[in-house]
Amino acid sequence: MSNTLIKDDHMFSNRKLILLLIPVMAEQFLNSLMGMADSMMVSNVGAAALSGVSLVDSINNLLVQAFAALATGGVIICSTYIGQRDKKRATESAGQLILVAMALSLIIMTICLGFRNQILAGVFGEVDDEVMYAAGIYFLLSILSYPGIALSAAGGAIFRAQSNTRLPMNVAIVSNLVNVGLNALFIFVLNMGVFGAALATLISRVFSALVLLVLLRREDRDISIRSYHKLKPDFYKIKKILAMGIPNGIENSMFQFGKLAIQSSVSLLGTTAIAAQAMTNIFENVNGVAGCGVGIGLMTIVGQCLGAGRKDEAKYYVKKMLGWGYAVILASCLFTYAIARPVVGLAGMEKDSAKLCIYMLGWITIVKPVLWAPSFITAYGLRAAGDVKFSMLIATLTMWLCRVSLATYLIRVVGMGPMGVWIGMFSDWGIRGIIFTIRFLSGKWIHKII
Repeated sequence: MSNTLIKDDHMFSNRKLILLLIPVMAEQFLNSLMGMADSMMVSNVGAAALSGVSLVDSINNLLVQAFAALATGGVIICSTYIGQRDKKRATESAGQLILVAMALSLIIMTICLGFRNQILAGVFGEVDDEVMYAAGIYFLLSILSYPGIALSAAGGAIFRAQSNTRLPMNVAIVSNLVNVGLNALFIFVLNMGVFGAALATLISRVFSALVLLVLLRREDRDISIRSYHKLKPDFYKIKKILAMGIPNGIENSMFQFGKLAIQSSVSLLGTTAIAAQAMTNIFENVNGVAGCGVGIGLMTIVGQCLGAGRKDEAKYYVKKMLGWGYAVILASCLFTYAIARPVVGLAGMEKDSAKLCIYMLGWITIVKPVLWAPSFITAYGLRAAGDVKFSMLIATLTMWLCRVSLATYLIRVVGMGPMGVWIGMFSDWGIRGIIFTIRFLSGKWIHKII
């Protein structure tokens, strides 16, 4: 299929692409901004509180990414069925995704509750008593929110698979407003400190999950799940979802384990460096979410194109979204750098931590617009086409061989400080982008999914 034919007979016009992508980008951007607002509020409790929360969030992000990966498997399967106009199988697959998300999250929650102290001690080792105390409180309530995270991820993925990105965005807006409002109440009015921040997060995550599950019951949607209590395991469909989701889960989990390994090195540098790195991580998440939104939307686009048997069109949209990814990452990086100084000021960060944070963010703003898009946007397209094992292998190898190894060496041996984290990350982005680009150009990334 030529580009001319795609232009005349395409599944997604520019208008449709914009309507699909903007809510996803807005949802991702809002979530990160709310995370920044959370950290600003917690930082007013003290540096130890912010450090404790940031350490626990590095564990929480591991679980968030694992649940998101499971949801990704659901997006791939459901969007492919939608492309085939097979709503019955799309709905059946969506039900199995909900079932697996609930079961898996309850198992993980139970294990983490039983071993939460050992997990904190094993991951972070020796940190200040105040930091560990704050981390223990935040971790306990975070664990209780895991089913909410899993079901929110699954519900949002099911809506996005049928090109409905606006509804998950609206739910995210409300749930994040609930989170911020409760944070303000619990921290500033009731003086509940870290416990209040964790409680606000727990309530908002459960709220989000419940709303999405209720909205999925409506009969006027392509995918409608009427009776959750009647869902029974269909191991054939579960196997299909897990075949797509597990490699993504391994990839994301290895990614987060790598971040934990790096965090363990950063934790040796003292409270000032931990706080600076924590806030820099938040800024880096904010300036990347618009690009992630493009990638998440691309999965629906590629899945529906391949479901309809339009392989050349899927290739076309991967290249088109790569260009859009470059644009949004550049805009996001410039925006984030522009607001950085006012934010660290409002957050009440100590002068040395704030200065170090701004310095690291400056380098990210220079490098990320060049290297990030081919490293991540292309990979979203490959995963949507079923090339999940290759993506998992390359992302895991570059993560550990480039990012973790180099960062650990620069911090522990060279004594570079937290900037070593970002040098390792830049090397990871560059090498990964080259490999994924070669894979895309080879055409070997399109697989039979269903």
